[in-house]
Parts: sequence; C-alpha cells; structure tokens
Amino acid sequence: MRAALSLLPLLAGGLFAQAPSFDLLITGARVIDGSGNAWYYADIGIRGDTIAAVGNLPGAAAATRIDAHGLVAAPGFIDIHSHGRRAIFQVPTAENYLREGVTTIIEGPDGSSPLPIAPFLDRIAKTPISINFATMVGQGSIRQAVIGLANRKATPEEIEKMKTLAAQAMRDGAFGLSTGLFYVPGNFTPTEEVIELAKVVGRMGGIHISHMRDEAAHVLDSVRETIRIGEEGGLPTQITHHKMIGQASWGQSVESLKLVEEARARGVDVTIDQYPYTASSTGISALFPQWALEGGQKSLMERLSAPDQRARIKAVIVQNIKVDRGAGDPKNIQIANCSFDRSLAGKNVAEITRARGVEPTLENAAETAIELQSKGGCSAIYHAISEQDVVRIMRSPYTMIASDGEIPVFGQASPHPRSYGTFARVLGVYVREQHVLTLEDAIRKMSGYPAQRLKIWDRGLLRPGMKADVVLFDAATVADRAQYDRPHQYSVGFRDVIVNGKFALRDGAVTAERPGRVLYGPSHQP
Repeated sequence: MRAALSLLPLLAGGLFAQAPSFDLLITGARVIDGSGNAWYYADIGIRGDTIAAVGNLPGAAAATRIDAHGLVAAPGFIDIHSHGRRAIFQVPTAENYLREGVTTIIEGPDGSSPLPIAPFLDRIAKTPISINFATMVGQGSIRQAVIGLANRKATPEEIEKMKTLAAQAMRDGAFGLSTGLFYVPGNFTPTEEVIELAKVVGRMGGIHISHMRDEAAHVLDSVRETIRIGEEGGLPTQITHHKMIGQASWGQSVESLKLVEEARARGVDVTIDQYPYTASSTGISALFPQWALEGGQKSLMERLSAPDQRARIKAVIVQNIKVDRGAGDPKNIQIANCSFDRSLAGKNVAEITRARGVEPTLENAAETAIELQSKGGCSAIYHAISEQDVVRIMRSPYTMIASDGEIPVFGQASPHPRSYGTFARVLGVYVREQHVLTLEDAIRKMSGYPAQRLKIWDRGLLRPGMKADVVLFDAATVADRAQYDRPHQYSVGFRDVIVNGKFALRDGAVTAERPGRVLYGPSHQP
C-alpha cells in the first residue's frame, strides 16, 4: 500500500500529468519496423536525432506534426553495396537514393576503396550531405599499395604490410574488407592471402563482402571460395550482387543457395545481397582475359600491339561475348559511359560495330571492344542474367537488397537503372505485383538485416532509442521509373525521408537540410 501511495504524486503531477512532447510526431502510419514482424498502426515521436516513442500517442505535443495515414513508415534503407563516392561531392543530396528511401550507403565495394581511409572520411564529414555514408576497405587497394598490379604471390613481408594496412583501415572506421577477386589486382590474389587479411578484419569486428572471382562458368567454385574466406578467416562473409551470368550458368542458383545453406548449417556466417535486374554493369575490360590486364593500360596496349597476343586476347573476348556477359549477341552489351566519347552512351556494341562499317559478328564486335578499351575504356551494361535466378535468390532468407549503383549526375551518361530504382523496384514489382516477397520481409532485407550484418546497432529498426532514419511511402504507388534506354528517372511513391531526425525529403521535395553523417565501423579509433 505504501508503495502504491508513493506513486500518487507522479500520477498527479509527474510522469502522466502532461502529454509527451516531441520535435517531430508522425501520426497514423502503418509501421513496418524492419524486423520482419507484421505491420501495425502507430505514431512515432522523434526528439533530436532519435526515435523517442512508438505507439499510441494521442494528445502528444510536437513542434512539427505530419499525418501519415495511408502511408507506410519504415526504417531508412541501408544500401550495403554502393559506388556513391564517385559523385557524392558533386551531388551531395544523393537525390536518386533519397527518392527510393535510402538513408545510408556503404561504399568501398569490389576490393576498391580510398586508402588511407581516414582523410577520405574526414572530407565526407566536412561535406554537407543528405544521407549517411560508410565504407569498407578494399583488398585490391591494399594489395596495389604494397605490390602494385603484379600477377604474383605476395611475400610474407608484403602480407604483413597488407595486414597492417587492413588493421589501420579498421581503426580509421571501415566496416570490413571488400574483395573484388574478378578485378585486377584482386584476381591475382591467392585465396590464402585474402584469408590472412580476413583474420585481421574479423578480430576487429569486421565483415568480408566479395565480388566473387567468377559469376559465370565457375560461379559455384567462387561461392565455395567466398565461404572458405569466412570459414577460415573467422568472420562473417557475404556474396555480393549474387547472380548467374551467361545462359550456360542459368539455374545454378539452386546449387549456390544450397552451398550457402550447407555452410550455415555447419556454422559459417555467410549471407547474400542482390539487385533486382537481369543485367549487370562494369567496365568493357570485363570482356578481356585477366592476364592481359596485368600492369594496367600501358601493358595492355603493348600486348595488343603484338599480333600473337592480340589474337589470344581477341579469342577470349569472342568467347565472353558468346557465352558469358554478351549472352551470345553484341547487342546485349550496352555502353553506359565512355569518357573519350560521350555520344556512345546508350548505344550497344552491335550498333557501334555497324558504325565502323562492318557487320556485328562476334569477331567484329571483339574488335570494337578492343578499340573502345584502347581509347581508355568504357563502362557497360551486360544483359545476361535469368529472371528465374533473380527471383530464386531474392526469396532466400539469407538475401538482402543492395543497388551496386552510384550517385549519377542527372542527365549525364547512361547508367544502369539500378542507381535510380533498386529499392522501389523491389517494393513495386516483386512485392506488390509479383508477390515474391511480403512487404515486411522486403523492408527487413533493406533495413534491419543489413544493419545487423554491419553491426550498426542504432539504425535499421523503428524502435525507441534508435536513430531517427525514417521513410514514409505509399505502398500502392511506389515504383521504379528508370529504364535501360531512359535511366535518368527518379522512383516515385516516397513522400518523406527523415535522416537523423531531419527532413531530407519532405512532401516529395528535396529540402535544404543536409542531415547525413559519416558512420564508423566497430573498431573505429578517432
């Protein structure tokens, strides 16, 4: 009785005497909290940069109140594989990402990152940006800093230097190690060398994310290698932008997913991310044999000037157009951007070959590729992925969504539509139209799951105490608009995007606020 009486002053004039007060109050939303749990109706109260309350908040006072009836409230999406550093300083609003609900991007993928990381993140921190920014450290960048672009094993002394660089990158704020074992110089790296760096990163709380060595004929071997790096390196490991390239590989996602499940069953922490498109994008150099790229552009040009080596290089390019990224036809290779000739953006290799005055045979198309690379190279889009594999991978409980996109300068070049549409496309096409995923699971794959994966413990869920990254969208109208022939089109359906408690997008318009922050990894030492 005495304890009950002691509560009376609180009830009369303390805790329950006045309604809570918030800086921002979202009312009447259909809340999908990022955990995968079923949606529910609730209000969301925000103070400063933090979610203060989620629930029924009638009568609560707020400096700003927004009516979210008819809208979904979700955690801001976390893009775990982004190439945002390419233009974050030119387009600090990252409007393409805002308009599809992304509030955090993770940079440094495919084995490539700034090095050292600290000065780069300092520059980002001094730049007024609209979204949060984080980075991995690239294994390829580390290797290049120590031994250049040489195709050889590292010496024990060189491996120690690489391990030192990896540890420093983690202290500088990296979230883990990215590998691009398809690219120079990552493709020159023995698995054992990667594992040595993985051990360092794992001990410091980091993750390994890999653009695998091969996503076509040897894709299953590459999955096994990615799993091995995690298993022997002692850290979480992730297959990034998982796909099956070339018709001969279509359907092998059945086996790749089985490999992931078997690894998890024996205790290996392996996961996947994916973008929802049947085309990939990378440099035109992807058609070339990797040995030909050793030493960089100058060495490649020397090889192309030697008739026997040129013939060997061309034969591989022909084969890659036939059975790999070209999927049997040069028209399946579309130019995204050529710095030496902007007019080529949007054209395919068959069209460019015809413009050279010859028929677009595989051999002639290979010569076109050689010419493009000789002039400095181009980025390209490769239509060589099966929709059935996209759907099968998406349904896996171990898959999260990532764009592999960039921050485009609106109207320039012809980028892959994934830069504008990835997250909205999943919600519109694969949730609403095709019912591949539930809305709750799709949002989990975009928010709570990548946050958990990266150990970003204060984001990814709509819970009191979490940072206030919140998106409001219309589930009935959310859609991607970007197409391969017209990529510069923003997604639709997102009304408000709140980053760290402030509006980056309000009523469908980008605001003057720049609330984005640098996020630092688990071993950051300022």
